[in-house]
Formats: sequence, C-alpha cells, structure tokens
Amino acid sequence: MGVVKSNVPVGRVKQSLQAKAPQDRILEIIVYFSMTVVTVLTIYPFLNVLAISLNDSVDTVRGGITVWPRQFTLDNYSLIFTYGSLITGFKISFLRTVIGTIAGLISGSMLAYTLARSDFQARRFISIFLAVTMYVTGGLIPGFILMKDLHLIDTFAVYILPGLVSAFNVFVIRSFIDGLPYALQESAKLDGANDFTIYWRVILPLCKPALATVALFLAVGQWNSWFDTYLFNGSNESLTTLQYELMKILQSTTTSASNSQDAANMAERMSQISPESVKMAITIVVTVPILIVYPFLQKYFVKGMTLGAVKS
Repeated sequence: MGVVKSNVPVGRVKQSLQAKAPQDRILEIIVYFSMTVVTVLTIYPFLNVLAISLNDSVDTVRGGITVWPRQFTLDNYSLIFTYGSLITGFKISFLRTVIGTIAGLISGSMLAYTLARSDFQARRFISIFLAVTMYVTGGLIPGFILMKDLHLIDTFAVYILPGLVSAFNVFVIRSFIDGLPYALQESAKLDGANDFTIYWRVILPLCKPALATVALFLAVGQWNSWFDTYLFNGSNESLTTLQYELMKILQSTTTSASNSQDAANMAERMSQISPESVKMAITIVVTVPILIVYPFLQKYFVKGMTLGAVKS
C-alpha cells in the first residue's frame, strides 16, 4: 500500500494551530480557575473546622479563625479522649460499621440479583413492596415494640438486623446488574454453574462500582448513627457507640448521666473550655475515619462513571 500524501501545506497547518493556541490557553485558564474556586469552596469549611479544633478555646471566642489556628493546642482533643466511655464507643462503632456494611452488601446484592432475574416470577411484586417501604414506615413506637418482641433490646444485633436490607441500595445494585449482558449468565449456566456460583463469581466481580457506592452509603450510615443507641441500648454502657457518647459530650453532660464520675469531671472541664472548640474537635473525630476509607473506594466510582458513559 502506498502512503497517502496530504495536499495541505505544512505551513498552513502550523498557522492553524498557532491561531487556535490562544483560544485553547484561554479555555484552559477558565477551566483551571473554575476548578480552583470549586476546590477552595469545598476544602475551606473542613480546614476552618480543623483550625478551630486545634486553637485555644479562649482565643476562639474572639473569632477570626480561618484555616490556621492562632494559638495551637491539643486541649480540645485531650478533653474528648479523657472521657471514659469513648474508647468503648469507638470499638462498638467500628464493629457495627464493618459488620453492618458487609452484611448489608451481601443481603442487598443477593436480593438485587434475584430481582434482576427475568425468570423470577415474583420480581414485580417484591419490587413494588420494597418501593412502598421507602415512603411508608410503621413509626417510632411500633418499631420499638417490634425490637422488644424480637428480644433485640440491649443487644448488638439491634444495630445490624433492622437495616440489613435497604430498598434504595437494592435498586441501585439491581440497576447496575440490569446493565450487564445477560449472555454472561447464560454462558456460565452452560458451563455448569449454579445460581450461587453465578452470583458470587460472575455478578459480584462485575458490580464492584455499584457495591463500592452502596458500601460507602452503609458505612457512613452505620458510623454516624446514634439514635438507635439512644432508643435501644442507652442504658447499656458496654454497647454504647461513639456518636452517642459524643452527643452526650456536646450536651455538656447535663442529662441524667451527670451522676457518673466521668460526667462530673467532664462537666468541670467543659466549664473552662469553649463549647465551639469542642464541637469542632468532635466533628473532626467523627469525620476523619470516613475520609480515610473514601480514597480506597474512589477508583470504583471512577470506573463506574466510565462504564456508564460507554455503550456497548
């Protein structure tokens, strides 16, 4: 085959590129400036909270803290971590986050895979039933009575079982499975794979972007939850959670828990430290663990957006 020669002179091509170069540079400047503004607006609130948490509480009352503490101190954090029940709360929160996330992923993905099967006769009925649960609930009192009748009060299982299946998460995973070629399941059946093998070795590896998204939803929900501790395990100090204990610190131990020695010591120290500084320190304590987890899941978000943008 011969080489196809272009009739366009090289000089004309260079002139064309040079003519577009200023426009490209202007566009790049606009894009970089816009991204810089968005980045600053996103990061500044977190840096401001971090600066206040590391600043002397008396100096914080003056205001004017931006992204750097004027008088650096760790007293705000030392106040929080001297609270006796905080370590227990951290352990329980960590366990419920890990166990709840894994259990929620397995149960939700199994149900999503079942509803994505075209040969499942009850898929429409169950899908409607799940959708209804997103808008209609039994209420607080019936929910408490149900937990009591199931003997889940003062147990660790009350953190896991009620939220084992989330309708929203099931629909997210199901939508992703519906986008996968059904020929993959058919070929696996021809190779002798049963339904569980197809689910475990074919569907789950392909659903990593959706699973990563749902895992983050579950982890954040479990980590930030405190109201269920207040309702079901409020009197059991061995099953307290980090968020619940931090909530009690924010209330300056003015509730009935003020009879304990830890609460009395905490109340005495809180009278000498600005509540604003303690709030910011608590915000950092509960936020950093989730920020550490997110980078490990980010690549799956990028992969999911790439797969969603490409049509077969």
